[in-house]
Amino acid sequence: MPFSQPAFLKGFAAINNCRNSVLRFPFHLLWKTLQIQCITPKVLKIGSMESRTGILSIAISSLFMFSFVSFVKGSLSFNFYADSCPSAELIVRGTVSSSTSTDPSIPGKLLRLVFHDCFVEGCDASLMLQGNNTEQSDPGNRSVGGFSVIDSAKRVLEKFCPGTVSCADIIAIAARDAVEIAGGPRIMIPTGRRDGMVSVASNVRPNIVDTSFSMDEMVQLFATKGLSLLDLVVLSGAHTIGTAHCSSFRDRFQEDSTGKLRLIDKTLDSDYANVLMEQCPAGIQPSVTVNNDPQTSVVFDNMYYQNLLAHKGLFQSDSVLISNDSTRILVEGFANDQEHFFENWGQSFLKLTSVGAKTGDEGEIRISCASTNA
Repeated sequence: MPFSQPAFLKGFAAINNCRNSVLRFPFHLLWKTLQIQCITPKVLKIGSMESRTGILSIAISSLFMFSFVSFVKGSLSFNFYADSCPSAELIVRGTVSSSTSTDPSIPGKLLRLVFHDCFVEGCDASLMLQGNNTEQSDPGNRSVGGFSVIDSAKRVLEKFCPGTVSCADIIAIAARDAVEIAGGPRIMIPTGRRDGMVSVASNVRPNIVDTSFSMDEMVQLFATKGLSLLDLVVLSGAHTIGTAHCSSFRDRFQEDSTGKLRLIDKTLDSDYANVLMEQCPAGIQPSVTVNNDPQTSVVFDNMYYQNLLAHKGLFQSDSVLISNDSTRILVEGFANDQEHFFENWGQSFLKLTSVGAKTGDEGEIRISCASTNA
């Protein structure tokens, strides 16, 4: 473990002091609380237009988050572990940070993990369960990674706070922190999710996005999760980091009689297509991967949207975002303004990690993420 226990507790206490002061104040005092407690004077020039705009943005985002969580799940809370395990989020963050320092691909893996978990059975760590015919055994999940990071964080948490922090919360927190560690925004998400008891392979395919999906297919799937068209475009920005196997975009090419690939999807930039064909020639090993973002592959930024406008979206499901007027205008907005993307990311990620969340008496708190307690 890269940090000592006192460091964990001291850092988490500082974070919680800010959060708790906000959560315990009435909404009409939220502005003052945020300004006094949550803005670092060394970063912002107090009284300047920059500081006032920054504070207002945080206040609006916070109001959205508090209202949304209350609407979706009354028992999810921004300070759920304040008394039972105050170091919980800091322990998870420390584990993610340590893992990323040795493997820069970890943030992309954790982000994909939370998507695949939340879209099937809700955000309940059902994807972590091992065994015959579980979600992990479906071909669509065999390339999902990051499990070892979740397991490592869970082992540490079981030492400090036995039977307290769910695997579902660890997944959500780890993905949240992975984004920030990779250069993205720091956001608050509620906790209090409980772990599911069901994990069936046949539930996977009808509930996850295939890279060959059309716009209509994606919109319909996202709608079943309570996610909007805006959420679809925002959350697709997760492809700004991570990698993909060659087979995931193979349908954009065709093998000719000489055994070479040729481009058949004319929505893809030809120069980019040539690079992909060099990296993934016909007959390549199934384990070979390429970067989702050819420009800044390990940095969470808005380059994904710039790539889309340059016709360099890796998947067909990426490219269709600029073929529709309603989504293209959103792509253009995010490509031109990274802060705008980051603000929307916080709100859409909050919605994603609240999908189907089990709370109260539902599910359980697993001792080991790989198996139920029964």
